[in-house]
Amino acid sequence: METNKKKIVNDPIYGFVSIPDELHYDIIEHPYFQRLRRIKQVSMTNMVYPGANHTRFAHSLGAMHLMRRAIQILRAKGYTITDEELEAVSLAILLHDSGHGPFSHTLESSIVEGITHEDLSLMMMRKFNEIHGGRLDLAMKIFTGEYEKGFLSKLISSQLDVDRIDYLKRDSFFTGVAEGNVNAERLLDMMEVVGNELAIEAKGIYSVESFLVSRRIMYWQVYMHKTVLSAEYMLREILKRARLISKHRPLPASPALSFFLRHEGAFDAQADMEEVLEHFGKLDDYDVMTAVKLWCDDPDFVLSELCKRLINRKLFRIEISQEPFNPNYIDTVLKRIAEKYQLGMYDASFMLLQGVSSNHAYHPKKPAINILYKDGTVKDIGEASDQLNISVLSQPVVKYFICYPKEIEV
Repeated sequence: METNKKKIVNDPIYGFVSIPDELHYDIIEHPYFQRLRRIKQVSMTNMVYPGANHTRFAHSLGAMHLMRRAIQILRAKGYTITDEELEAVSLAILLHDSGHGPFSHTLESSIVEGITHEDLSLMMMRKFNEIHGGRLDLAMKIFTGEYEKGFLSKLISSQLDVDRIDYLKRDSFFTGVAEGNVNAERLLDMMEVVGNELAIEAKGIYSVESFLVSRRIMYWQVYMHKTVLSAEYMLREILKRARLISKHRPLPASPALSFFLRHEGAFDAQADMEEVLEHFGKLDDYDVMTAVKLWCDDPDFVLSELCKRLINRKLFRIEISQEPFNPNYIDTVLKRIAEKYQLGMYDASFMLLQGVSSNHAYHPKKPAINILYKDGTVKDIGEASDQLNISVLSQPVVKYFICYPKEIEV
């Protein structure tokens, strides 16, 4: 029996989202893409916002919907975008997050090192291109910024792209942080193309300002919330500790997770990429959290302690500073941890987590958000805005932090 491949998905953000053709349908149905149903969009954020359980799968469909809407609007304004280009840019945004591992960037810092999720997404596209006889050639050129119509690439990745518009709107909805909501339809309606670059009509300037403020709020109130940081860094240390133990004895884990625990440099040049991609295409949040539950009973104290705390949300205390922490203070905390749990200094270091978080709401050194005036002049939003001091939003906010068990008295 032939499958009906013209489907409509009911999305809580936009209503009905159409899967436009058989090629999109077949890619969405593939196990590599279905994996995204099992990867949360915002990692450990549900530790703070219980509703934040939405997935990379939903975000990818939402971004595809916005992309097709943006192309429809630009066509209506007289810009030439062929059906082939529409299909390609639609596929490129659909697959832009296909290389994300479980818990977003956590794995990139622990067991899937030496490669970014963008590189992995391109590997996934190449695989789909192979499966579908070269039909994603143009999608990959647009994704990598090699296509002559640069504005199509900017719709996928820039300081104001459909990816960011969707995840801000979606993450705001599911976390309940109303300040993060953006007016997606208004931003798309105001889009223009000037000299092969995207621009926003001057009358849409306030929507851009609102977008930048929303991004800043979501970054510090959601993505880099101190409790979320503590949970994510605890998970990083769990995976690092598990990899260390795996060198000496097997740990219970799914085949996909076991592969990456055992294979340091899995993405090195000499690696069998077909095998690596096969395992990565099965790796999701379920693999990681099932392993964390199993490791709660591991004989290694550090691993089991970290796992039990994460599973039961007994998270580490976090201290945040505008300046780097004094090394003497770090040493003092480390010694207290070692004394408290009767650990050597190396083992104790897995229970003292250190990191730096930084963010530009608007990055002055990246391609600008252009504002187009009626007389044809174009200005960077930084100089065009009269209501918002963009220079303030352009300054990086940098925060240093350390995390350690709450029982440690310093």
